[in-house]
Amino acid sequence: MLRFNLLSEQDFSPEKHIEKILGKVEDGDMTVACWEPGQVSPNHCHPHATEIYFCFQGGGVMKTPEETIDIVPGSFVVHPPGELHEYTNGPERTLLFRVRYGSDMVSRKKGWPSNKNFKLSQEDLDYFAQ
Repeated sequence: MLRFNLLSEQDFSPEKHIEKILGKVEDGDMTVACWEPGQVSPNHCHPHATEIYFCFQGGGVMKTPEETIDIVPGSFVVHPPGELHEYTNGPERTLLFRVRYGSDMVSRKKGWPSNKNFKLSQEDLDYFAQ
């Protein structure tokens, strides 16, 4: 059995959101993701892993190519392997609990418009060129 307290594990940074892996079990991991107001994730996917986010407090907006949904406390979203998604945090600090499971947790980034210093890796360029 694993037990975590998200409030005591939280860690925030004004530079970028913090994802802190709390534990691993077989082909998965559990993470607390801490977001300051207005922070945005890269537009990315996990080709070989399912990713589940549960909003503990705060909230924002999750976008995929097909839809945009509001994330509020108590809601959760499931991204199947390969689904492109981007999270934009709202006006207050947010704690998300994330579970990922699959054969490989690699993230493939398609872009990160809010990060002016971001450059795509050759691996990401090759993945999205397929």
